[in-house]
Amino acid sequence: MTSRPLDRLLRPQTIAVFGGREARRVIEQCDRMGFSGKIWPVHPKLDEVLGRPCYRSVGDLPSAPDAAFVGVNRTLTVEIVRSLSAAGAGGAVCYASGFSEATAELADGADLQQALLSAAGNLPILGPNCYGLINGLDGALLWPDQHGMKRIECGVAILTQSSNIAINLTMQTRGLPIAYMVTAGNQAQTSLADVACALIEDPRVTAVGLHVEGFGDVSGLERLAAISRQSKKPVVVLKVGRSEQAKQAAVSHTASLAGSDAVADAVLARLGIGRVQSLPALLETLKLLHVAGPLPGRSISSMSCSGGEASLMADAAVGRNIEFPGLQPQQLPRLRRVLGEMVTLSNPLDYHTFVWGDFARQTEAFSAMFEGGYALNLVVLDFPRGDRCDASEWAMTADAVITAASATGALAGLLATLPENMPEPAADRLMANGIVAFSGIDETMVAVEVAAGIGQAWQAPPPPPLLDVPSMDGEIETLTEADGKAELAACGLPVPRGLQAFSPHEAAEQAERLGFPVVLKGLGIAHKTEAGAVALNLGDSQAVSNAAAKMAANAGYLVEKMIDPPVSELIIGAVRDPVFGLSLALGAGGIFVELIEDSIILPLPTTKSEIRTAISRLRQAKLIYGYRGRPKGDLDAAVAAIAAAADYVVKNAACLEELDINPLMVLPEGQGVAAVDALIRRRR
Repeated sequence: MTSRPLDRLLRPQTIAVFGGREARRVIEQCDRMGFSGKIWPVHPKLDEVLGRPCYRSVGDLPSAPDAAFVGVNRTLTVEIVRSLSAAGAGGAVCYASGFSEATAELADGADLQQALLSAAGNLPILGPNCYGLINGLDGALLWPDQHGMKRIECGVAILTQSSNIAINLTMQTRGLPIAYMVTAGNQAQTSLADVACALIEDPRVTAVGLHVEGFGDVSGLERLAAISRQSKKPVVVLKVGRSEQAKQAAVSHTASLAGSDAVADAVLARLGIGRVQSLPALLETLKLLHVAGPLPGRSISSMSCSGGEASLMADAAVGRNIEFPGLQPQQLPRLRRVLGEMVTLSNPLDYHTFVWGDFARQTEAFSAMFEGGYALNLVVLDFPRGDRCDASEWAMTADAVITAASATGALAGLLATLPENMPEPAADRLMANGIVAFSGIDETMVAVEVAAGIGQAWQAPPPPPLLDVPSMDGEIETLTEADGKAELAACGLPVPRGLQAFSPHEAAEQAERLGFPVVLKGLGIAHKTEAGAVALNLGDSQAVSNAAAKMAANAGYLVEKMIDPPVSELIIGAVRDPVFGLSLALGAGGIFVELIEDSIILPLPTTKSEIRTAISRLRQAKLIYGYRGRPKGDLDAAVAAIAAAADYVVKNAACLEELDINPLMVLPEGQGVAAVDALIRRRR
């Protein structure tokens, strides 16, 4: 059933509260934030709450409320939600727990959640098992606890499944203006993506941050990405699930599946949604996106009055897709004039202390640096303790940054290496003047990388819809290598010439037909190498017959032409993720699969251009490109073969459970490739 729009729930004019202590707290928080609408307490016994008359039921209310906070037990929650839906309310927050997230402890949790969904009908609900929402723009709260937010005119929206993390985030003192804080609990009906899409439509929202324990509807994520791109309001995600413990915790907390972390990374990147790995990085990235939106490039400048800080900045960019380009020729005379002869002009730049305490010279130096065409200009500055020190000269430096940025039109940030050294009043003032008040070097580098990644994604055409084909029911079968290769060859994937045999004598005859040397494999045997079911480089009929006699003849034999030594070996794989479905994995193959971590995930469908880019990101690519004078590999043939494998996966998505091609041998340039081993598991 289609839900009603979320506008009334997110921006209510009338709020009904159900319950005792929690409902009273909701009223207290609304009063503290200056909510100007009407609040209607509903309680079967109380006559008034905080000076407001109590109503006995939904039917007694003056009208259907825009939003309701339901802070009662889980069974009564279902009945109240049913009444609210029938009355035409705008939405409800379901505070109670004990639904699908608690099925391990409460056997009826899943049934009760289904009852809640049935009772809600098309009434939007947040939760269950959540605190609700804080609207800092209008002072409207459905929130039963303390928080650290204040009324603002515009800012970012943050959404999470965890109410406790939401509280923690509201307590930040980093200068990030938070317009909305929304919790979704176990997302029984309304997902984080649904809420995010609705919040982006608010013109006062500048960017969206999500803390995600599990994705439910992938199509909702695609819709969010499309709306984000169209409205030019970026989205950044902190997703848990890198560890097995985190995945289990997500299921127990919100009944969510985290899915494969690597697949999530690839899907988010394709959709143009940024990803971070920590709460501090989420906040710093949102600050940058709030002020500037996605970055047009990855070049940054850095200035500090310390060589040590300059070194820290340079090191922090190592391993990240960030650049510190050299200074432009036109910058040098101006910088030399204002900084003097003793300063080494470079990027990052240690400007020493020669201009410290001199507003005009600092402004001149910063302006010269900001005119280098960098995507972001950083000035490193840790404020002193306000209770023990005089920060007037640090404030002067901040003013010089504001003035220089205004004069040049460049994007600038002031970076405190330690978060506690960026006082909240200073951060607020910087952000109000369009200067990003960064806290922490590493978090800042993450923010730059993510904002640049979103910018790069938005510069490309919108991606096609992700492959979304449900897995069919049925028993899983494993094809023999011969049958699997026959299917792949029909889709255009090159495989070695091969023939089947069902006895040692027939295997020798087939080898004669193919020509020596050959490879002999026992069919129907998993882990052939470990089982002794592979014999390489057999040079005559007797060698083939002898090798076959030593192998178990489960499903016969496969005799193939021996492939010449390759330039590189790749692995192509497809596995069905419980959240994101089928995707393609590409990496270093052969014995390197388990020796080195060198792989890329490609969401499906994919293109040859994306495949070529993915190959370039592998360490194995150096071999294909011709490492240290060695022959180059046939890159075009490798791209075509991987594209053929991707097409096979797409065409067989409903029944395919697993594809493993290892190795795909990349031969010297002009000689092609060959899939020398293949495993296919599918449902029938």
